Amino acid sequence: MSMSSVRLLTLCATLSATSLSFAADKLVLQTTWVAQAEQGGYYQAVAAGIYKKYGLDVEVRSGGPQLNNMTLLLANRADVIVSYDLQVLKGVEQNFPLKAIAAPFQFDPQGILTHSNVNSLDDLKGKTVLVSASGQASWWPWLKSQYKLEDSQVRPYTFNMQPFLADTNTVQQAYATSEVQQAKAAQPDSKFWLFAEHGYPAYGGILVTRNNILAEKPDVMKRFVEASMEGWKAYLADPTIGNQLIKKENPQMTDAVLAFGVAQMKTLHLIDGGDASNKGLGVMTDKRWQATRNFMVSAGLLNKDTDYKAAYTTQFYPQAAM
Repeated sequence: MSMSSVRLLTLCATLSATSLSFAADKLVLQTTWVAQAEQGGYYQAVAAGIYKKYGLDVEVRSGGPQLNNMTLLLANRADVIVSYDLQVLKGVEQNFPLKAIAAPFQFDPQGILTHSNVNSLDDLKGKTVLVSASGQASWWPWLKSQYKLEDSQVRPYTFNMQPFLADTNTVQQAYATSEVQQAKAAQPDSKFWLFAEHGYPAYGGILVTRNNILAEKPDVMKRFVEASMEGWKAYLADPTIGNQLIKKENPQMTDAVLAFGVAQMKTLHLIDGGDASNKGLGVMTDKRWQATRNFMVSAGLLNKDTDYKAAYTTQFYPQAAM
């Protein structure tokens, strides 16, 4: 081989290595809880190489009860977090430099578990209602107002289902994808009521980033949104590869729990329902954000002068997931 050929091969190798080093933009995605089906689309995007295809190197970090996602985002320890529109609106009220960029969950999976003696949410009057601290600052004011309930009905929910199972006059908060399975196993005739089906306006887990990242890396964020929505689409179609990674990250997770979570997301159309059914996965609308803002203001959860439109951007329309 001639010297010129060697130089050419060396140059090509150098250029190739250089291009690869610039190809993958690194991002840290912080979730709300331990690895589970509710984050399946992101794990699917990692496991199936979808983020890589979009030129991204995404690290998905599990959350938990001791982690505050908002604090991690504002402290530059995460680039994107899974959060909730109510929290984002409160953050904007406090002048936090952040914005929601997509809503993978078109509906909040939050609802309430009841015994078979409840035939509608109007029957909650007089029941003991188990509500967590976060629930009292989010969905409980909505439920109380909608169905003329009383704060005196509330008892703390400690994520232990025994008080509910032991008393037919007790109801408790529940996530469509988790507590419902446990309740049905213990009491097959128990009922689950998804608040979204009764007018609760909030989105579920939304993707949120800092304003400086939006300003400095709009293309990276656009690719991240599109890749994440493609991950969700792939996860709903066949979650096998995503679930393998979830179980690796969370050894306590079982196939049965994962299968139930995926089934609930499909049955209730939490990901592909609502506006996503004709506008693409992850889409957000002014109408939905305004509805959540109005509920929060009426419930005394948000200052009426808060600029709710500063809480989100629709610039990253998820075309790839259409």
